[in-house]
Amino acid sequence: MIHKLTIPVHKENVALRFDMATEVFIILLSDKFIIEEKKSIVLPRSSADELCHLILSENINTLICGAIEDEYYQFLTWKKINIFDSVVGTWSEAFTNWKESNLNSRDILSSRKVEGRYV
Repeated sequence: MIHKLTIPVHKENVALRFDMATEVFIILLSDKFIIEEKKSIVLPRSSADELCHLILSENINTLICGAIEDEYYQFLTWKKINIFDSVVGTWSEAFTNWKESNLNSRDILSSRKVEGRYV
């Protein structure tokens, strides 16, 4: 089975907001989670409607994203898209955790240094 996953990104991170993303990664995987194709698409402007259209036209199965408005969340789940939302961290950490079945909505994958210690 072929699986298509998309991650709206900002630089190396999962974009904090779905509706503000101007770039997405689309990853095509074989049934053994081998990456067959990875492409980056730069959108002409940030638009949740255009991003939803892209997800549907590309036959995406899974979306990993930051914050997403309930209207778009409900629409995409109604269209049978598996969504991991409110994910914070690099896109590669999110993708790796998803591949290993360790990704959940609201996961914070990045650690940061506060007053000399990592939190």
